[in-house]
Amino acid sequence: MLRRFMPHILVVVTLLTVGLSGCYELLSHALIDLRFRLDSRPASGEIAVVAIDPRSLEAIGVWPWPRTAHARLLEQLQRAGVRDVAFDVDFSAPSDAASDQAFAAALQNAKGSVVLPIFKQLNTTGKEAGIHVNRPLTPFEQLAWTALVNIEVARDGRVRSYAFGDRDDKTFLQSMGAFLAGSNATTDMSFLVDYGIDPSSLPKVSYVDILRGDATALAKLKDKRVIVGATAIELGDYYSVPNGRVLPGVVLQALAAESIIQHRTLLSTSMTATVAGLLLIVMTMLLSWRSLSAARRALLIAMISIGIEAVAVLLHVRYALTFDTSLLQIALVAYLAATALDEIDFRGLLRHVAESRFERIAMSIGDGLVCTDQDKRITVWNPGAVAIFGYGPDEIIGQPFARLRADGSETGELFPQQEAALPATLLPGGATVEFEGRRKDGEVFPVEASFSAWQGAEGLQYGVILRDISVRKREAARIRYLAEYDTLTALINRNTLQAELAGMIATADAVSDRVVLLVIGLDAFQHINDMLGHSFGDRVLRAAAERLHREIGSMGRVARLSGDEFAVAIPCSAIGGTVAELAEHLSHLFEAPLEAGARQQRVKISLGVAVHPEGGHTADELLSNAHLALCRAKTDARGSHVIFESAIRREIEQRLTLEAELALAVERNEFELFYQPQVDLLSGRVIGAEALIRWRHPTRGLVPPGDFIPVVNTSPLSEAVATWVMTTAVRQARAWQLDGHEIRVGVNLSPSQFQSGDLAAFVSKLLTVTGLSPRLLELEVTEDILLHDEPGVLQTFNRMRALGVSLVFDDFGTGYASLSYLKKFPLDGLKIDRSFVRDVLTRADDAAIVGSTVSLSKQLGLSVIAEGIENAATAEFLLRLGCEHGQGYHFGKPMPAADFTQRFLQVDDTRRAGAA
Repeated sequence: MLRRFMPHILVVVTLLTVGLSGCYELLSHALIDLRFRLDSRPASGEIAVVAIDPRSLEAIGVWPWPRTAHARLLEQLQRAGVRDVAFDVDFSAPSDAASDQAFAAALQNAKGSVVLPIFKQLNTTGKEAGIHVNRPLTPFEQLAWTALVNIEVARDGRVRSYAFGDRDDKTFLQSMGAFLAGSNATTDMSFLVDYGIDPSSLPKVSYVDILRGDATALAKLKDKRVIVGATAIELGDYYSVPNGRVLPGVVLQALAAESIIQHRTLLSTSMTATVAGLLLIVMTMLLSWRSLSAARRALLIAMISIGIEAVAVLLHVRYALTFDTSLLQIALVAYLAATALDEIDFRGLLRHVAESRFERIAMSIGDGLVCTDQDKRITVWNPGAVAIFGYGPDEIIGQPFARLRADGSETGELFPQQEAALPATLLPGGATVEFEGRRKDGEVFPVEASFSAWQGAEGLQYGVILRDISVRKREAARIRYLAEYDTLTALINRNTLQAELAGMIATADAVSDRVVLLVIGLDAFQHINDMLGHSFGDRVLRAAAERLHREIGSMGRVARLSGDEFAVAIPCSAIGGTVAELAEHLSHLFEAPLEAGARQQRVKISLGVAVHPEGGHTADELLSNAHLALCRAKTDARGSHVIFESAIRREIEQRLTLEAELALAVERNEFELFYQPQVDLLSGRVIGAEALIRWRHPTRGLVPPGDFIPVVNTSPLSEAVATWVMTTAVRQARAWQLDGHEIRVGVNLSPSQFQSGDLAAFVSKLLTVTGLSPRLLELEVTEDILLHDEPGVLQTFNRMRALGVSLVFDDFGTGYASLSYLKKFPLDGLKIDRSFVRDVLTRADDAAIVGSTVSLSKQLGLSVIAEGIENAATAEFLLRLGCEHGQGYHFGKPMPAADFTQRFLQVDDTRRAGAA
């Protein structure tokens, strides 16, 4: 009787499991999403979106915008004849007074046709912890309507439902979507948004087009309700919705309004309908289970499934009802599975599977399988054993197991003891052991054996799994060698050196001795690899290793660390002299050329030395400090040696700390641009400004440029900082230009900008985006830039000259080949370095250099600006020499843009007004 109802019990258990776990919701959502795709429809066209899109951000600037922009937008929308304007933009915090006043005036002119957002948020601080309603500023709220913009996210991370509103202290807060749709509902009931409405069919225009008064864009909005909000991804107002789409919040609000307008506020059927459907399915299956064959039952289940979904689609399309059919479909799938299980002979299937599996294992085992009787005579010999030992079954069966051992000794100690004798019971196996085996041809090899025993019909039986582990032993030895030695030079490697160095230190401490570690680097070894090939380079390394090993001998240990670096560790008592003498001796050791095959090669070495205990207490410290000393030796004077001192590490740690602080400075926007005036020496008029970076440290204040700029220029931050400097300077120049000041801004270029990308393309895009006249941008280059990839730099300069940007040679006269650059590169001018200008009144040679430079520049058609002018006398002298432009503290120190504007540009405005 129970067997008859087993399929139905299986279905009920399945439904209870998925119902209690809630996992059926995934199928429910998938089915509803499918209906959205089947019932696609366009928007009504009554709601339009004004998008704060990437194009608007690029044109107007970084978000948030001044509220004067929203005021201008509102005025344009009123002129376009829109019905209502809803802002999905936060107005709860004050901005600057002028912007807020302008927006309030625009709201007043709109005469109650504007909706501003309110939103609920969790307040976890202060005495008013709980849900807080965030409202627009009181002056704005008094002049506009308000609507709730909160969006409810379901457990699966998607937005499915939307509420007509919510209540707050008995006050009903209408939602933005309901307001836009003109709904009079005062209920907080939620409905499913109809995502069958195509979001792309919503009329949409760009914020910046409305702001600019684009006639086509304004015409699209006539007589429509408009919602203004963010669609740019970088503003983060995006939500996941059904069918794998991601929509901006403003589009979601519009779709909710469209659902209300088109009477598509989808409601779910009650659980009663689902329960009734389940009962109907169970009754149908109970009546038909035994009367129909398995194939007919499967067909009936498929027809019921299709019929249920057809009814659900009909309710969705015609009556805006969502019928949750997930449990019904799960029940049908369970019945389909029960139909399949009812037709399977499980016992026969399991028996067949077990037999097949045992046969496959028995035929494919690669190990030797040997069975013996209780006298240890072989009774079973499988093909794996034949392959290992070389004996055929006819040669070995009946022979004692001892014949497999190299020494032929008794094997009783290998086998488990026969303490137990329960029939057909497997006795505990002995431990896995290794012994020396002998093959048929006499070869001796290592064998791993695992023994077991069982009580059979003929007494105690033994089984042995045998493995040839000779390859494993060889590989283990090889791995151990690779872990401890360098394969190219046969010297010990870094890991072995550290272990032996730790032993040396322990021994030295016990006898009050010291240990010296020398890290040796071959100078310019990469050049050897590049010019003569890596094979020759390997021969050079082997020759260097042999020379070091012969010289050091048993006094200490020689290791290869990596690449072209070696290390020598010696107790100081074995040196027979000072540490410095040992370093000099090793340096002289490489004065003779190395025999690298058929060729001799001369190399020089640099050495970093650290002595225990003052140079490090542990092997790691000693090796690290010796490396630091080697780096200093290669930096200061190749071919020399440097003995580690604590000052070396302090210097490096200070640099690392500074680099970390600079990285944080980039993230926290702690950099500022100061501007130093450049003037016409004849008229005293400000003609330009050089942009100079400054760092306002949170605790140290304004950091001097000399303390951080050298580190920035040699760190990975260089490109990011240089890009920020140029972008900020160009935007400032454009701001001055828009205010009527034609101020040329000079920007120092960094070598990293030439190495990392297309600088000319970046400058072109920056000029296009900001609208700055190219003639107002002056790029200053130094000799270290011109030395880098001359053909590439020349091509970049030509492209920037074609844009109309000026190129000026900075610090002229301080390099090695400055005159040749004036001929080679398309430069527009040069700046005479302050080192020549500072003493031009007192030193005749400086005056001669400056005069010659000015004369030469005029002949070449180049402009000249003198840096470092500290007083009026210097300025007058330079003017007499023919230098027309100058820069220095006499005219003004570098200062923030606001101070520069107030001091120089507003004064200029006053002069022009007086002249008029």
